[in-house]
Amino acid sequence: MNQEPLAELLRPKSLSEYIGQEHLVSPGAVLYEAIQSGTVPSMIFWGPPGTGKTTLALIIANTLARPFFNLSAINSGVKDVRAVIEEAKQSIRGAILFIDEIHRFSKSQQDSLLGAVEKGYITLIGATTENPSFEVITPLLSRCQVYILKTLTIEHLDVLTQRAIDYYIQHSLSVEIAEKEALYRISGGDARKLFNAIELVVNNLKNKENPVVITNQKTLQIIQQNLAIYDKGGEQHYDIISAFIKSIRGSDPNAAVYWLARMVEGGEDPLFIARRMLILAAEDIGNANPNALLLANTCFDAVNKIGWPESRIILSQTAIYLASCPKSNSAYMAINQAQETVKNTGDLAVPLHLRNAPTELMKGAGYGQGYLYAHDYPGNFVQIDFLPERLRGSAFYKPGDNPRENEIRARLRSLWKDKYNY
Repeated sequence: MNQEPLAELLRPKSLSEYIGQEHLVSPGAVLYEAIQSGTVPSMIFWGPPGTGKTTLALIIANTLARPFFNLSAINSGVKDVRAVIEEAKQSIRGAILFIDEIHRFSKSQQDSLLGAVEKGYITLIGATTENPSFEVITPLLSRCQVYILKTLTIEHLDVLTQRAIDYYIQHSLSVEIAEKEALYRISGGDARKLFNAIELVVNNLKNKENPVVITNQKTLQIIQQNLAIYDKGGEQHYDIISAFIKSIRGSDPNAAVYWLARMVEGGEDPLFIARRMLILAAEDIGNANPNALLLANTCFDAVNKIGWPESRIILSQTAIYLASCPKSNSAYMAINQAQETVKNTGDLAVPLHLRNAPTELMKGAGYGQGYLYAHDYPGNFVQIDFLPERLRGSAFYKPGDNPRENEIRARLRSLWKDKYNY
């Protein structure tokens, strides 16, 4: 049997074999049509690990029959970029340059790509797990289309698992998946992790069982015993940041600092860590302690100014503070519920009394009539309706059970009485 990793052996070679991202590559979708026409733009693939970013770049190069160059932002510098560009200039049709983890490229590295992209020497395809708006310089981002790749669904994982089983059967090894929950949970929707897990379990059982029967218990036991092998692609990067965030959310500053140290020692990008804490401050602490967001934002700015290694102290202080704060996800839940309501109810009309009335015609139509200016009333408050009539009384924000938000709840209840059931 071939010694290549299973994930490489089963990597799709064409769009017809590609699994997932139907919103991009199914017939009629924007990227599908671009590939079929042979006029693909430079682009950034933004999405979680294992969603097929590298595979899609390879398929595009194969379909268009263009030279393909692959650089990793972790191991490549400006010199490597320039060398690839010089080689790409020799291609009549233009080459495709794929840069994995482009968010790790410095500004100077990204600047070195601009001229070649503008002149068409290369079609750039960058892959990132981070928001490119923050990580890719504006001149380069403006020359690229950004395509968002989504986490694979259970249905996608089912297809991939069956491909693995079929591969083993074709090579005279009978494999049965009696239970798949552990495999899918371990994979986290990451195709590469799924194949790594299947391969590791099969390799551990094939000399003991015929057929090989994969169960949840066997999967968990084998993966735990061979974690370093399973994580051979470096995916542990995502597990450690997950442990870090969950430790802060769980109010354990000791664990938070430990996982922070693991990232510091592993050479993690300090801005990546700071950005994750900034998100957490709003998502998991919110109005339980509004200062958390201020400190996290200050941390991000300071890390950007100070650099390494001193930034580790700033990161440590912020992580400890955030972990020690009272927790509330009320802001996160409020926007989620409000967005869901918008999806279900559509574009409800703005009440007339809240509408802007810059012209006499609009005033005559009733725009702005009935609006009461809060500052004209005692306590700078007066009860009127601000939601569309259909949603009157809908409460999206539900204060958390913590001292700060209990004060907020009491104030809102005194203002609105029973309207929002505070």
